[in-house]
Amino acid sequence: MDPATIGARLASSVVTPLIKKLFVKEGPGAGLVNQPVRISSLISFRGEKRTLTQKDLRKLAAELVAQATRHAGPGERPCPADEDELVAEKLATTLYALGDLDMNDVQAVQLGHRGLAHELAHATRTRGRDTLHLSQGGEGLHERLLDTACLHILHFFTQRSTFVARSLVEQSGQLSDLITKIDILIERIPSQSAQDAGFERRYAEYMIGKHSTLTIVGIDLSHAEATWPLDAAYLSLEAVSSGEERPLDSFADETGETPAAQRHTALPAVLPADRALSGHQRVLLRGSAGSGKTTLVQWLAVCTARQESLRGLEQLIGRVPFVLPLRTIARQESLPSPASFLASVHNPLDGAQPPGWADRVLTAGRGLLLVDGIDEIPERDRERTRAWLADLLIAYPDNLWLVTSRPSAVADDWLGAQDFAEFTLSPMSREDMAAFIDRWHEAARQTCRTEEERTTLSAYQSALHTAVRTKQDLSRLATNPLMCGLICALHRARRGYLPPGRKALYDAALSMLLTRRDTERHIYAPGDVQLDEEPQIQLLQRLAYYLIRNGEAELDRDRAEHLIEEALPSVPAARALGDAPAILRHLLLRSGLLREPSVSTVDFVHRTFQDYLGAKAAVEAWDVGLLIRNAHDAQWEDVIRMAVAHGRPRERAELLRKLLEVARHENGAESALRLFLLAMACLEHAPDLDPAIRDEVTRNAMEFVPPLTIPRARELATVGPLVLELLPGPEGLTDEVAECCAVTASRIPVDAAIPYLARFADHPAVGVRAQLASSWGRYDTERYFHEVILRLDRDDLYFVAESMEHLRLLLDTGPRQRLILRGDFTEAEIRDSLDGEEVTRLRLTANDLVSDLGAALGQLSNLETLYLTGCFATRDLSPLAELPLHTLVYEPPGPAGRTFFPKGLGELTALERLKIVMDQVGVHPRHFPPGVTWLDLSVRAESLDATWLAMAFPRLRHLNVALLHGADCPVDLSPLAALPDLETVTINVEVSGAASLPGVTVTASSALARPSAGAGSP
Repeated sequence: MDPATIGARLASSVVTPLIKKLFVKEGPGAGLVNQPVRISSLISFRGEKRTLTQKDLRKLAAELVAQATRHAGPGERPCPADEDELVAEKLATTLYALGDLDMNDVQAVQLGHRGLAHELAHATRTRGRDTLHLSQGGEGLHERLLDTACLHILHFFTQRSTFVARSLVEQSGQLSDLITKIDILIERIPSQSAQDAGFERRYAEYMIGKHSTLTIVGIDLSHAEATWPLDAAYLSLEAVSSGEERPLDSFADETGETPAAQRHTALPAVLPADRALSGHQRVLLRGSAGSGKTTLVQWLAVCTARQESLRGLEQLIGRVPFVLPLRTIARQESLPSPASFLASVHNPLDGAQPPGWADRVLTAGRGLLLVDGIDEIPERDRERTRAWLADLLIAYPDNLWLVTSRPSAVADDWLGAQDFAEFTLSPMSREDMAAFIDRWHEAARQTCRTEEERTTLSAYQSALHTAVRTKQDLSRLATNPLMCGLICALHRARRGYLPPGRKALYDAALSMLLTRRDTERHIYAPGDVQLDEEPQIQLLQRLAYYLIRNGEAELDRDRAEHLIEEALPSVPAARALGDAPAILRHLLLRSGLLREPSVSTVDFVHRTFQDYLGAKAAVEAWDVGLLIRNAHDAQWEDVIRMAVAHGRPRERAELLRKLLEVARHENGAESALRLFLLAMACLEHAPDLDPAIRDEVTRNAMEFVPPLTIPRARELATVGPLVLELLPGPEGLTDEVAECCAVTASRIPVDAAIPYLARFADHPAVGVRAQLASSWGRYDTERYFHEVILRLDRDDLYFVAESMEHLRLLLDTGPRQRLILRGDFTEAEIRDSLDGEEVTRLRLTANDLVSDLGAALGQLSNLETLYLTGCFATRDLSPLAELPLHTLVYEPPGPAGRTFFPKGLGELTALERLKIVMDQVGVHPRHFPPGVTWLDLSVRAESLDATWLAMAFPRLRHLNVALLHGADCPVDLSPLAALPDLETVTINVEVSGAASLPGVTVTASSALARPSAGAGSP
């Protein structure tokens, strides 16, 4: 076994008590000195204050060695068993050199734990005490144990006294983070053989090489120029919880009931997409074609393989990524077991993996399983895929899972029984589009050969920024990375001209990729055989239509060659390139549309091109029956839209008429809704259509307008800008329906939505106004601010700022008592922007930068309510003790299954209402504020000690508890009888002892289970 691996498994709970014995205890006056302390004066085994003998020191070292080797399996010991005593003796000798160091504690901390270990080893050698000779394994174990001991020694120094803590805040935080990360590794790395560790290093290198580049649509066709480093290309989009909107206030009022005004105060749970796994072990991520699902999978795989720069992604520490594209693995006769994961994706390291390696990784809960593309497999295969996932989850429950799909490929809550949280990728905001355009052009600039080309490209870049801001149809198309990249490429290739509409863009893209690019770059020499655009399209659409008809995403190379061979009599021009294998090679090399994901398979570079070309083939063959029969299948939705685009007016009318007939005969209302909305979405692609058919399509869609529920509102938004013409104004609508209409319109990120949303700006319902306030980032900042934000009544409303520009506009137009700052605002930006006397309620969301709450919020003298949601660095709450806080929500973004308990919570003596997410109960009561009367507690443990609750919260009146993973037995509530003021208890599991609480309203049911993000916040 690798000595480094064994040493890393010395948990802080084991090492810390042993290390403390090395030093004298501080007396009553500790911490009052104003100078650093020499290390030699602190140790307990030398000098006048000696309390530890050299024999005791050797026993301490022997205990460290024993702990490190205790769990080693057969053949995994780092050194022979008979060397344990020698390693312990050498470790004791090295630690003895602490008394010889001519440095103080501050200098030691600045040196770092490895530097301190080096100094100790050097001092031991120079004094001639290093006389023991160990084997290579014994030396390695000694070095690792010394490193670990020094890490905890320095951490001990930083905790000793107030003046050291003040002077070493940064170092102390770094050491604390490092120890925390080591503890996470300990949990996730049980006994692991050196063979496994060696293979994992090779595997990580392969995953980084495999997934760390992206293909850029349209920059160039040579492989060297068509790839982009993932680090530069990755754009973190937002993911929105697919569940109900999260209420801002969930605490009861004086009667124990949630006030109506608070029940409707809602904001969507929004977070960066790559943070969806923070606090969730299992996530189903939905996103439309080209929205960046596969890119996100690559990003998570590479971050995990590198194990670097994981700030905010601590849940990936110690994980091993498995990328499982379903389009590849579902083509096999049976879905793979863990032992076959690498073989199923054609990973060349399959034969090199140690026997049982994948099972050991997953059994230890160290896996990150990225299952990509539920929508890319036939509908008939989706149930067996769900069963496969369910079986894996039963066998290996403690890993991280991300499953991706197009939005309507599977039903809502499709993996709900397996405890998957659902998120949906949001369209790109204007800021996202601008960032993508800049990154695309920066990558393209690297391919320019002259300064003149770079100057021209910069002019195109500026012009495209203007066009996307000012042209509504263009900004509507550029809302996902694929289309935005395509628009960038076409804009450059056509020297600043862009065709209008989606079909025209696709036609232009095909022309660019299939012929113009090679011609303009002079790829072909005189006499070379060139294939015109139309013959290439005919062949490609045959391949695309085969894949669509058979519900597949890739096909065997032999099958592709056979399809081309069958098509040659109809496409004789292609014969000039040779036989079918030669033609396929040409298409793979030059078309820019096909690729080989493995040696024997062929697929399209993106599903969008496959759907577009397949739809063209379906219309030319007029397979309208096939299109209609598959209209309910999410894989066919874009095919049907593009078929309407390709069709002539009479063909469009027939296709839409038959689609409406099928929708009317659907048994389920949801199925009918999807088909009616699909027909409505097709109108966007039918500029020339029989007015009677257009009216009929619109009339049927109107049956579902206005939307009556939030999920229905989101689904209606998928129709796109056309639905804005159907939505009613606020007049005469109930508050609930008005909010649903606002949700639909605000999820259509085109400026045409702004006038409609502005009609709701004066609405009295706080839920409607909250939706408007939270949607600002999707639209032009200045216009939306003046037409919507400025008109919102401020009563009970949280205003949302996602940038300093947002915040400045808000604060320049009068006081805002309630604010939500979403994203990475710095401490200085918050401190310098917020007036201490104005802000009474504040929410920081998804902020990785703020660590010193005193520096950021200390001036907010009237702050009563604070949310800290997904804020990585905010672990010390003690700076808030001087503020008049009476309500606090603390929802840290800790790794799935692990949450950090905040320091200093007990110092917030004014606190009355608390919502907190914890790993387990049992924290000492002194760490909680004594006056809490409302408690909303989410716990990851499977049991709850009500006696602890009664001790920790003696003044409790209202209790709301969620055991996020259920309970292993009914919770006994009888100890809560000790709480004299208790009025209500709500808990999401079965209980006993409720009869012991006369006069207390108890609501207990497993149906109340909530996702780990929590049901609400104060």
